[in-house]
Amino acid sequence: MSQAVPPSWKDLGKSSSDLLLKDYPIQGTSLEVKTLTPSNVAFKVAGIKDDKSGAINGDIEGKYVDFKNGLVFTQAWTTTNLLRTQLELENQIAKGLKLDLATTLNPAKASKSAILTAIYKQPSLHTRATVDLFKGPTFTADTVVGRDGFLVGAEASYDVLSGAITRYAGAVGFSAPEYAITLHGLGNLSTFAASYYHKVSKDVEAGAKAVYDTKSTTGGVSLEVGAKTYLDNAAFVKAKINNAGVLALGYTQALRPGVKASFGLAVDTTRLNEPAAGQAAHKVGASFTFNA
Repeated sequence: MSQAVPPSWKDLGKSSSDLLLKDYPIQGTSLEVKTLTPSNVAFKVAGIKDDKSGAINGDIEGKYVDFKNGLVFTQAWTTTNLLRTQLELENQIAKGLKLDLATTLNPAKASKSAILTAIYKQPSLHTRATVDLFKGPTFTADTVVGRDGFLVGAEASYDVLSGAITRYAGAVGFSAPEYAITLHGLGNLSTFAASYYHKVSKDVEAGAKAVYDTKSTTGGVSLEVGAKTYLDNAAFVKAKINNAGVLALGYTQALRPGVKASFGLAVDTTRLNEPAAGQAAHKVGASFTFNA
């Protein structure tokens, strides 16, 4: 039986992470507009108002895709005067090989960065090597191998100037169409995380994540559980709660093709009796997306 390409290192445990993190717009109000031209040029304008600071940040992005030559060029400009450029080339030098150069430039602060990444994907193998050209330089590599649903991955960073390994991590997991389990050892194996995702039915999903930090002064394990249910083909509701007593709710509705609205609420249940808690304990937000 042929083996599938396993997920990348950063996507191990993605099903659980998406369930617990996405579609909860509780930090403020955001708006995103996407358009696509007949010449394969996509434009995106996004902005968010942070309820805590009151700051409004945004960016405008243009992306050109050359499907024939496997080339993608992206240019973005943010309200903080940051210029982001990304150039991607896939399946041209070798099948399964993708090269990615991402740069940032802040003219006002004279700061810059450039990260070169090579990704190689084959059945049962997904590996990546990244070089931060201006920081260190630092070389980072990660690999995930998979067979019959079982996954094993590792990551390490090497500082060229100091000649030392600055970070390493590992993970094991199992992925099936209806469920996935992942165990991570992060931060030089000082933090351990376990995540679980289960597609209970076509309309209901559930998941949980537990994290134990050996360097934490408070000790104990942080736990978060969540669920998602589809009300119909155009709407779903999400809910999650952690062991700190923070309850979050999310509601997403497709208003029409290409138009989506999401609303989020987070409540610190341990501070419900504090009239002056306000935004320090409870958060509310909304997100609107237009895709044409």
